[in-house]
Amino acid sequence: MEKLVITGGTPLKGEVTISGAKNAAVAILPATLLINGTCTINNLPNISDVKIYCEILEKLGAKITWHSPNEIYIDTRNIETTEAPLDLTSKFRASYYLLGSLLGRKGSATVGMPGGCKLGSRPIDQHIKAFEALGAHVDIGQGKIVAKAKKLKGNSIYMDISSVGATINAILVSVLSDGITVIDNAAKEPHIVDVANFLNTMGANIKGAGTDTIKVTGVKELTGNAVYSVVPDQIEAGTFMVAAVASRGDILLKNCITKHLEAITAKICEVGGTVKDYGDSIRVSCTRRPSRATIKTLPYPGFPTDMQSQMGVILSIAEGTSIINESIWESRFQYTEELNKMGAKITSQGKTAIFEGVKELRGAPVFASDLRAGAALIVAGIIAKGTTEIYNIKYIDRGYENIEEKFCKLGAKIIRTQED
Repeated sequence: MEKLVITGGTPLKGEVTISGAKNAAVAILPATLLINGTCTINNLPNISDVKIYCEILEKLGAKITWHSPNEIYIDTRNIETTEAPLDLTSKFRASYYLLGSLLGRKGSATVGMPGGCKLGSRPIDQHIKAFEALGAHVDIGQGKIVAKAKKLKGNSIYMDISSVGATINAILVSVLSDGITVIDNAAKEPHIVDVANFLNTMGANIKGAGTDTIKVTGVKELTGNAVYSVVPDQIEAGTFMVAAVASRGDILLKNCITKHLEAITAKICEVGGTVKDYGDSIRVSCTRRPSRATIKTLPYPGFPTDMQSQMGVILSIAEGTSIINESIWESRFQYTEELNKMGAKITSQGKTAIFEGVKELRGAPVFASDLRAGAALIVAGIIAKGTTEIYNIKYIDRGYENIEEKFCKLGAKIIRTQED
């Protein structure tokens, strides 16, 4: 079993380059299945979820050439099967995008029930609603989802909740359909805009991405033959912003879109951090103990649920009492038990956690319960007194590229090692 061993107590200083967005990459890769041609994608994050997705695409018949660890050339002209390998699709949540892409391109898709981080109930009813609205028939059983359609016809789709995954799947299944599809109450996250921009670059006709109404006019074919760069990762940037404040450091984050970080920036400033916005980079510093804050996670442009565990590390050492209300996932507070092992005083119940700030955290053996919790524990280990050992780091590798290397360049003391 791999683990990270962190010797804490070092303020982080220097600069870091933000990688491509994990949440965009794992939607753009299956979107390539809609292309009867080729494309080149760069600024891909070199993470395990991307590598697994590429393996799935190859098993479906795509030909992939790696030009570098962050750039690939994909030929999806000869898709041989619409049955995705169940052992691979069960490893991560975003495998459900194969449904929209294969259904849209081939009229049929068989995909295993999605896996990923266990954050509570994560139904796919809104995805199925979108497929059925365009004329598909969907069956779920024996651990897999089977969707089929003789002909997909554009329609109106109203999302009962503002679901990122369902919005993207609704776009994917609509791109090659006959007629116009209008998606109302659509989610507005940056990676939805990125997927739409990618598809438009390849020949699709999508308007309104980033608003709550998206209009997709079906086209006969996507021919591709273009180059696309994945948007910078909003959550990775936010993680390093939090690390700068928690460690009382000074970090320049390069290759980021500061507009996407506004909700995070507001809270960083509220707890005492200093933020300087340079457009495509941002500098975050802090010289004192953080202040208390109240946070409620919301769909974009609100404070992202994927940042609440990292922000929880700041609140665990802040002056006074802080509160986080989690409005998206009911099981997102599992990390608080691990922070309590490190000396934090956090009480969580349901979707609310109360943080009684302590002056310092102490190193301890801890376990990552999900991707973002793992990132939060790294930040906690960096600021803690003594040594912290983090287990279950496979979750962290799913979404962060070379994370310990990036932190070490900022002054952190992190070693990846094996333990039987």
